[in-house]
Amino acid sequence: MAKKEVANGLILHSDQVFQYTSHGFSKLTKSYGILSSMSSPGTPLDNAYAENFFSILKTECLYRQKPKSNKEARFLVDEYINIYNYHRIQLKTKLTPYELRCQS
Repeated sequence: MAKKEVANGLILHSDQVFQYTSHGFSKLTKSYGILSSMSSPGTPLDNAYAENFFSILKTECLYRQKPKSNKEARFLVDEYINIYNYHRIQLKTKLTPYELRCQS
């Protein structure tokens, strides 16, 4: 599967740090069909969902496994994201994230 097929429709939410507001980054994301979404200045709560996910990822995956290389870390993160999206039932909804998205 090509990268464009994987990324098409993806929304990248970030703050307004210069790396994400640069022309080069904008051009790159557009070339992959990635929609950019940025929080307004001074509104850190916009990133709460992403911050929560990364906290869970670190706690449930990386801190427990303690990868010994970048390659191993990438593998563990890919594996964990698959489990998180398709198998890990969320307490609040009693569904996996995939099941919840399918309902929308």
